[in-house]
Amino acid sequence: MGWVGERVRDEGMSDAYLAVEDAASWSEWLAFDEAVPWAPREPGVYLFRDPASQAVVHVGMAGERAASGRPRGLRGRLATYRTSQDAVGGFVEAALDRALADPEWVARRLDDLRSHGPRRARQWAAAAVAHAAPEVSWAVRPERADAKLLADQVELLLRPHGLWTR
Repeated sequence: MGWVGERVRDEGMSDAYLAVEDAASWSEWLAFDEAVPWAPREPGVYLFRDPASQAVVHVGMAGERAASGRPRGLRGRLATYRTSQDAVGGFVEAALDRALADPEWVARRLDDLRSHGPRRARQWAAAAVAHAAPEVSWAVRPERADAKLLADQVELLLRPHGLWTR
């Protein structure tokens, strides 16, 4: 159980995590704010986990994302979470929901609003992702279709165990 962590005690959850671990060659867990430069530009699947509980809270996938002419893959997808370009939906929305339920986080954001003025919604969403401070692990896949297949498999295994996204 070293890949997910020793804090996971639920037997069903542990079994699901072992199945996920066996499904691919996963990277080491990294703090999200440090991971983006290390993420590969190939397609793949990424997992976010809560560092305190070591529970996986989100499963996502990235294709080639080569609109700029150069592959972006996992690195490009993870970079979008830093800027919260997708502020409504998926992990960003789930992180924002949790942050807005935290009175201390809201109080700090209101202090910032009073001191510095209004911010864009996506800045609030980016602050919520930073507040969640997830750890990330990824598995590279050769093509987008392979990434989609692995992401679907992993989500099916982990959905009963508390993924944040609906």
